[in-house]
Amino acid sequence: MNEAIAAEDSVAVPTLRQAARVWARIGCLNFGDPTGQIALMHRTIVDEKRWISEERFLHALNFCMLLPGPEAQQLATYMGWLMHGIRGGLVAGLLFILPGFLAILALSSLYAVFQEAAWLPALFFGAKAAVLAIVIEALLRVVRRALKERFHYYVAGASFLALFLLNLSFPLVIILAGAAGLLWMKRRQSRLAAPALPRTSPHRRFPAVTTHAIAKPLVVLVLWILVWQSPLFFIRGLDAPTDLIAETLSGETNVFGAIFVFFSKMAVIAFGGAYAVLTYVAQVAVGHYAWLQPGEMLDGLALAETTPGPLVLVLCFVGFLAGYRNPVAMAPLAGGVLGAFLAAWATFVPSFVWIFAGAAYIERLRNNENLSAALSAITAAVVGVILNLALWFGLHVLFSEIGRVAFLSGKTGLPIVCVAWPQWWTLDLAALGIFVLASVLLFRFKVGILTVIGVSTVAGLLAKAAAAVL
Repeated sequence: MNEAIAAEDSVAVPTLRQAARVWARIGCLNFGDPTGQIALMHRTIVDEKRWISEERFLHALNFCMLLPGPEAQQLATYMGWLMHGIRGGLVAGLLFILPGFLAILALSSLYAVFQEAAWLPALFFGAKAAVLAIVIEALLRVVRRALKERFHYYVAGASFLALFLLNLSFPLVIILAGAAGLLWMKRRQSRLAAPALPRTSPHRRFPAVTTHAIAKPLVVLVLWILVWQSPLFFIRGLDAPTDLIAETLSGETNVFGAIFVFFSKMAVIAFGGAYAVLTYVAQVAVGHYAWLQPGEMLDGLALAETTPGPLVLVLCFVGFLAGYRNPVAMAPLAGGVLGAFLAAWATFVPSFVWIFAGAAYIERLRNNENLSAALSAITAAVVGVILNLALWFGLHVLFSEIGRVAFLSGKTGLPIVCVAWPQWWTLDLAALGIFVLASVLLFRFKVGILTVIGVSTVAGLLAKAAAAVL
């Protein structure tokens, strides 16, 4: 396979050891959002090393943008697979996330151990306000990319209202958005009587990529799904309930079963990145399982923003706190480490599944008009999801008390709509000031995320110190 790629693209294919060193360096430097991480890979792999051509890089990126989960890690896995098959994909994908996972694991441990210390809330006070500004900046970036026509604006608005007013779950919103996109495409095809898209791309087609691992894609898919779900066999033995499968899957007697199953569900619907799923994660982790408090979700996001790797590593922080506070028969730190590992495994292994089982058929996916319409509607829905997340974060950052306003049905007396509403007199002026400062740094002066969080953290410490003196 390596010779075919080199001949086609006139690039030098490295040895696996050479590639591993470069992927390890990228894994330690890939701070920021997916855009920055993709740019780092492009500069290193395409421009500097010339291991992958520009055309193949963009081809791989287009495929990864179709998939649920962290697209930057999937792109690294894809490029590693192109150069060295399954081994290369595993090396690239794992090294891309391993430094960030170890960093978030260490920070989560310190957070859990020192949570009762008086200085910790002050340390995170300013960082939370900065995270709110970062989420708003991400929302505007997604708006520019996702809302291409009037229908997409309707989908984005409907998804926001479904989450904010009706409190529908994130998976249901994603499914409805995909269905709406498919119906919209069918309707437009019937109205315009447009011919079907040609099976071949108007651009140069890549020759079929063949490896021994993708000779039978269905077998590969089943094999990797079994690998993905293999931790369930270990989890089931932790507390040995009477009905092992049912009780583990429900998570009622084993928190680790709940962690793994919940984040496995997240992995297959995580379109739009970490910002898109965080509201639903908070809804379940805070509201249903009570693994952590609303403010702690913001703390975890602030930690994830300061570590290398995909932002979705914040889910490992959630898994850590869940395991730390419900360790079954383990020491709390051991339970936290296991919870973080299970969250990471459930979240990132599917990325390898999608690449290894589907990379050889990307042309077929790219030329499917109905699939493209469904995915574009899902991307539009992500705008509404992130807007809901920004409001949720804003309420908890800027106000110390949040109430709920319910609109009842005249016939049944049951609530139809229930809306979170701030208690206006509890507005935190210091948090508002730091949020404005972070916004100015981000939008006016284009300062990097790490610098924004650092400046906001210092501002928060100073504000808390001044409040204590006064």
